[in-house]
Amino acid sequence: MKYKKEEVLQYVMEDDVKFIRLAFCDVTGRQKNISIMPDELKRAFDYGIAIDGSAIRGFCSSSRCDLLLRPEADTLVQLPWRPEHGKVVRMFCDIVCPEGIPLESDTRRMLKQAVQDAAEAGYSFDFGTEQEFYLFTLDEQGEPTNTPYDHAGYMDIAPEDKGENIRREICLMLEQMDIYPERSHHEEGPGQNEIDFRCADALTAADQALTFRTVVKTCAMRNGLYADFSPKPLKNAPGNGLHINISLSNGTEEDLMYMIGGILQRIPEITLFLNPQEESYQRFGIDKAPKYISWSRANRSQLIRIPASDPSHMRAELRSPDPSTNPYLCFALLIYAAMEGLQNKILPIPETNINLFTADQETTSRFQPLPSTRQEAETLARSSDFVKAHVPPAVLKEYCR
Repeated sequence: MKYKKEEVLQYVMEDDVKFIRLAFCDVTGRQKNISIMPDELKRAFDYGIAIDGSAIRGFCSSSRCDLLLRPEADTLVQLPWRPEHGKVVRMFCDIVCPEGIPLESDTRRMLKQAVQDAAEAGYSFDFGTEQEFYLFTLDEQGEPTNTPYDHAGYMDIAPEDKGENIRREICLMLEQMDIYPERSHHEEGPGQNEIDFRCADALTAADQALTFRTVVKTCAMRNGLYADFSPKPLKNAPGNGLHINISLSNGTEEDLMYMIGGILQRIPEITLFLNPQEESYQRFGIDKAPKYISWSRANRSQLIRIPASDPSHMRAELRSPDPSTNPYLCFALLIYAAMEGLQNKILPIPETNINLFTADQETTSRFQPLPSTRQEAETLARSSDFVKAHVPPAVLKEYCR
């Protein structure tokens, strides 16, 4: 349900809400929040709640550190894992400077701007995510270990799949928050799981991706486990991917080709933001994670594939990102790359229908590889006019340390 400011104030007053969490994230996509009491909510809406921006990665220096959080009423949701009596709710926030200017390095604002730019150009994009994560046991002190919760394989069932009930709890908790998973299953790695989501508008999909991580970690901890979203939790097991499905509302098959063309053209320059960790690059080329810039229909060894689907819901699935990405920044850059392809009618390289995981060196040498290290990805981002046009200097500086 989408609330308005007056409805939120009434709901908080009448429904025993005792704490309101004002949520945002730093430039890397790590969620943060501050809790306020109900009496502070009107002031939050009218003026904002002050925070120390210098303490948040990528926001501002200590000499100019005051920032304000202004909640968005239509993102209100009750946190189902908190008490029913004395409820806790959450809203995502805009981040502004005291004079009312939006914070340049607020990546959620960046995605809003990308959506607006797309709308002004006549485009509307939908996103759907497929997120993978590992479940590990905790030690006697409650700290994470590297011992997987189970040793089941791809789409195995209980009793080998011990994560079945935890995925159920996650999905039911998400439904209580009006977030609707499409499917869930055990993945290939020991203790590895995947939950996929319906497509939604870009901002909603990014908010849901961030919320999903919190719900998974919360459910795991309630069950005495640790949920790990890092790109390569185990050296000799599959890494965690974040497959991103992108579609254009009312787009044709030709439009889809232009979108793919634009994304393939810019992917080397934006990989730093889609795969921001050193270990992100240990995934590429192993266990279904792509290594080369290519595309195909259905072939899972490609960077982009077009999954089999209803012709009226055609989409492109980008397979290189991992869950350490900031979804707001990631989706914004993909929108701009897709728009560039659509506006300039950029056709992708020819379709590739070979298995690039098993192809010989002579074959793979014909394809441009993705950056093989974070340093290489950083160099490409630093020198990219496309990145400089769409990523604020403070954000670029934070990623190019």
